[in-house]
Amino acid sequence: MFFSYAQNRCRVSVKKTSPVLIYFLLTCLLLPLSSKAVYHDKIYYSNETDTIALREKPMGFTHQIGMEFRPARVIPSAPFYKQANISGLSVTQSQSGHLKYSFALPEGTLGSYAFPNTHQGIGLACYDFGHSAELGSPIAIYLFQSSAISRISSRFSLDYEWNFGLSWGWKPYDPQTNPNNVVVGSGVNAYINLGLYFKWQLARRIAMTSGIDFSHFSNGNTEFPNAGVNASGLKIGLIYDVSKADPKNQKTDNSTIPKFPRHISYDAVVFGAWRRKGVDFFGAQVASPLKYPVIGAYFAPMYNWGYRFRTGLSLDAIYDGSANVYTKDYIIGTQQDFFKPSWERQVALGFSARADYMMPIFTIGIGIGSNVAHKGGDFRGTYEAVVLKIKTSRSSFLHIGYNLKNFNEPNYLMLGLGYTFNNRTPSLLSR
Repeated sequence: MFFSYAQNRCRVSVKKTSPVLIYFLLTCLLLPLSSKAVYHDKIYYSNETDTIALREKPMGFTHQIGMEFRPARVIPSAPFYKQANISGLSVTQSQSGHLKYSFALPEGTLGSYAFPNTHQGIGLACYDFGHSAELGSPIAIYLFQSSAISRISSRFSLDYEWNFGLSWGWKPYDPQTNPNNVVVGSGVNAYINLGLYFKWQLARRIAMTSGIDFSHFSNGNTEFPNAGVNASGLKIGLIYDVSKADPKNQKTDNSTIPKFPRHISYDAVVFGAWRRKGVDFFGAQVASPLKYPVIGAYFAPMYNWGYRFRTGLSLDAIYDGSANVYTKDYIIGTQQDFFKPSWERQVALGFSARADYMMPIFTIGIGIGSNVAHKGGDFRGTYEAVVLKIKTSRSSFLHIGYNLKNFNEPNYLMLGLGYTFNNRTPSLLSR
């Protein structure tokens, strides 16, 4: 039913009972419930001895399937949302259905001790904003990771989750066929979601989740317009454990987390992307019709404090083909009206302070810096980076990031590869 619904492009109306909600409720009713609850994730820590005692935990991977329904309110960031569209009605709400698969590291490994109650996986979502004629009915596929923030009781915890992926099926801005949609400029957009929720263990294999979340869709400044779509709302879902291990047949395992070898590692990253640019013309921003290349690299010595945190400083180099581009006569509005300066006004060298939060497979990093060697113009001020690193081996990783200017101005994507030298972090798959 879900895939049939997805193939129909999620054509639901917010004025009627949504097929997404109907699907979600029916699936919940059909889930095989268990009458005997065995809660097998009791974990006890001792900060003084770095010991961990696990009771009633299965050996092997933990696999889960989840379903969620997320009603949300759209945050109006442009006139389009407030009746400046074909229908003349405000774009105020969205709803989405999600199907998710996740896994945890094998029990008995270092990763299961250092990162308990942590799952990562892939999700598929179908969105409806009630204005498919101008916005479309996007479908998103994404990576996600969830983990417990606080274990309140054996059945109840406070968790977080992030999603990152791509969405397609949008109807982008077109001056002839879709002139009112000045918020979405491309048919494919990045999808980012952050959620905070409570998790109840209802039965031996079933858990319920309920909380709040925030979603963002944009194209990373690769096309114009790029106002993006933002929504904040609720999430409610069910998680079903499909692992083969039987929690009833578990033995107590007392193990010790190895003391983390604090050390300095070195991240070397190269990245590239393309971008569109708004060019200043007598105090107003006009859109250049050209796409400009971005090439960068950084080298970051990072002090590893433990299994989860690293901090350090980074030397950043950037070539931005859109930097200090100018126009002399925008009235004509052709590509020949936009001019690039000499190359030295499009390169810069800067320093940034960085911090990484490390989890199995993924690392989330932030950086705040300023250019110290440049020729002025667009390179003045501060720059900020938000990065997702996806491990491809013990020390190599994919690098996906986004750069802002002065905390509010969209800058450029950062798509690249990286390698960590002197990586002395123990393997999370070791036993």
